[in-house]
Amino acid sequence: MTNVSRIGLDLAKNVFQVHGLDGSGNVVVRKQLRRSQVEPFFAKLSPVIVGIEACGSAHHWGRVLGKLGHDVRMMSPAYVKPYVKRNKTDGRDAEAICEAMSRPTMRFVPVKTPEAQAVQVLHGTRRLLVRQRTMSGNGLRSRMAEFGIVAAQGLKGLHALMQLLDDPATPLPDLARMALQMLARQWETQNAQICKLEAEIVRAATSDADARRLMKIPGVGPLGATAVQAAVPDASAFKSARNFSAWIGFPPRQFGTGGKQRSGAMSKQGNRELRRLLILGATAYLRHEIARGPRDPLLRAMLARRPFKVVAVALAAKNARAIWAMLVTGEGYRPRQHAAALAA
Repeated sequence: MTNVSRIGLDLAKNVFQVHGLDGSGNVVVRKQLRRSQVEPFFAKLSPVIVGIEACGSAHHWGRVLGKLGHDVRMMSPAYVKPYVKRNKTDGRDAEAICEAMSRPTMRFVPVKTPEAQAVQVLHGTRRLLVRQRTMSGNGLRSRMAEFGIVAAQGLKGLHALMQLLDDPATPLPDLARMALQMLARQWETQNAQICKLEAEIVRAATSDADARRLMKIPGVGPLGATAVQAAVPDASAFKSARNFSAWIGFPPRQFGTGGKQRSGAMSKQGNRELRRLLILGATAYLRHEIARGPRDPLLRAMLARRPFKVVAVALAAKNARAIWAMLVTGEGYRPRQHAAALAA
């Protein structure tokens, strides 16, 4: 198989599908491999171009194949799907991968390092625990409300409910009290675990020079800075700040026909978690600015004429462009007033 030039590899848990072409585009290999056979198979091949779909184990196999000298090209499954023929099978998936990666305009995903994936695991675990903590708190509130015991919103009200739960004078049946105490202890355990994960994320952010530079941007904290670094191994893969912002999902949808262009709402077609963190950071910053009075005249004017959420999304999109510029140029953050003074 010395004449293989490119291979489409359909990843799976146990059974992998290989579709190989020669330089003329003729099929020279089409076979299934067990998980234990994948690495020995590619170790016997001369360096070739290997296309895979971005999925749960794609970065691991990308690193394994890269160490063997192969050129790994990872693509979004959404870009591969149009090349899949009818009656979908593993073989046709591998064939579609091979066809898609040959397109000159295809966009590829860089292979992440184990360190970047570790940070993503931190964020994913924290996100899961936060969701479970919210469910535990809501369950405790709703069940106690069935007995006429309610409290104010927020952590203060939740802690007040927990104190009432431990008070023997609170009118609750013993069975309900026992079950709700378990729910309260579960909330406390999840909260402690979330705090521990957040401490690790802050430690990772403060120990990295690029993350410390990104945290100078108003509305970007340790969570946002580390999430950007984990999701974007190489910011120069994006041609411009607009492309980076579009990858996150900030630009509006475009509707064009007959030479007429219309813009719709935010596309939301990019990295959902990164977009969420940037919007939350911008929201927190805006609330702080409103409380003390916006000092930036542009921000003050936007808040005067547009809804709060619209301004928050606009600020998050602006921050995304600043992040791209800082990662590509290696410069520090310059506030808008400072930039205007330099221009003057």
